[in-house]
Amino acid sequence: MTKLVILITPLLDEAHDIADAWQQAGAPGVTFIESYGLGRLKQTVHNIEVLPGMMSMLDILRSREQTSITLMSIVSDTDLVDKMIDAAQAITGDLDIPNNGLIFVIDVERVVGLVPYNR
Repeated sequence: MTKLVILITPLLDEAHDIADAWQQAGAPGVTFIESYGLGRLKQTVHNIEVLPGMMSMLDILRSREQTSITLMSIVSDTDLVDKMIDAAQAITGDLDIPNNGLIFVIDVERVVGLVPYNR
């Protein structure tokens, strides 16, 4: 069955290396999304004083560099999922360690337009 592999990590500098490793393992493509966790948002807002209406939450987060990167890839080879998880952890370190990130996998019922990656 086709899978959606999603990694969320605050390790911005490592994201490109992870995407390359996923493609080397056989992932057909990787999508990057800048993301913000609610826990970080609450912690950031709690630690600074802001006048109401002066800044949006995104302005606050961007100014404090509290972003994460979400990497996603759809794969049709279920054996590839373990390779991708191993590749990610080889770069981020153990994902059970706080602040390294998290990875999860979702079953995908149907995909249209999935094209194999040409190395």
